[in-house]
Amino acid sequence: MAIAKGYAAHAASAPLAPFTFQRREPREDDVVIAIRYCGICHSDIHMVDNGWGASVYPLVPGHEIAGVVTAVGAKVTRFKVGDHVGVGCFVDSCTTCAQRDVDREQYMPGLVLTYSGFEPGSSTPTYGGYSDSIVVKEGYVLSIPDNLPLDAAAPLLCAGITLYSPLRHWKAGPGMKVGILGMGGLGHMGVKLAKAMGAEVTVLSQTLSKKEDGLRLGASHYYATSDAETFTRLAGSLDLIICTVSSPIDWNAYLSLLKVDGTFVVVGAPEQPVPVNAFAVIPHRRSLAGSMIGSIKETQEMLDFCGRHGIVADIETIGVAQINDAYKRVLASDVRYRFVIDMATLG
Repeated sequence: MAIAKGYAAHAASAPLAPFTFQRREPREDDVVIAIRYCGICHSDIHMVDNGWGASVYPLVPGHEIAGVVTAVGAKVTRFKVGDHVGVGCFVDSCTTCAQRDVDREQYMPGLVLTYSGFEPGSSTPTYGGYSDSIVVKEGYVLSIPDNLPLDAAAPLLCAGITLYSPLRHWKAGPGMKVGILGMGGLGHMGVKLAKAMGAEVTVLSQTLSKKEDGLRLGASHYYATSDAETFTRLAGSLDLIICTVSSPIDWNAYLSLLKVDGTFVVVGAPEQPVPVNAFAVIPHRRSLAGSMIGSIKETQEMLDFCGRHGIVADIETIGVAQINDAYKRVLASDVRYRFVIDMATLG
């Protein structure tokens, strides 16, 4: 087995520290990737803290992986040494059930997460992208368009697909009024993608501190949710709202901003339950829905879309020694808009 270097948490809420571990020997259908960059997702922090109660330690986070192919198995046909590739939130899944047949494998019970999961049929943990290399089955490797820089493309593997999938599913496009709730790592991608799809974009953010950025990235309107007048002004005006916020907020208030038949889609996952009043949805036939990342096929579609439109994340690149400080800054909303770790700094 190959020795890999990375950063890991060894217990809930513990600081991340250097960690050496083994990657499996490549199989005939595997792709070996030298990781160049890995984005920091808020989910990484939830998992390090065991906020959702499913973390496996030691935990090497990271599912926004961008790198270069260094070797391929004998049966690999889609990739060659030197290709720019990415790995997202999962590295295996059931290959026989109906969900896979319709490209919805992200909703399968047999999904194998990129980290804090287990290798199929074993008790070996999966370790993520805060490391120098990874071995992944060909079917779960994505091709990153050559015109996209690897560092700024890395967050597309989670933040990008998390917003692209619901925008596509609910048919965002010309004539649709889309609200992006939260102007952070996820939200800023939502603005860019919805704009590129042709929708009229409204940002709903706690304050107006990022208004200039929101308008620059493609929003037509920007409102502060701390201002009660916002809810009066926008009542019943939006077709689709995508909520990227992972803190508990009053979903009922935001449901009131939807038109008849409008949909409020949750992609940010609070650690505590959020109550919803039935009369926030019944009188206007509004829908409360959720969405989780995307299938491999849809993720590749998203990457190709971003390649055509020149869309990447707005990033701040850091070294591995800055990871713990970066976590604190994410929690303080002190990043515009995604931290990306330069794995060359592992040494």
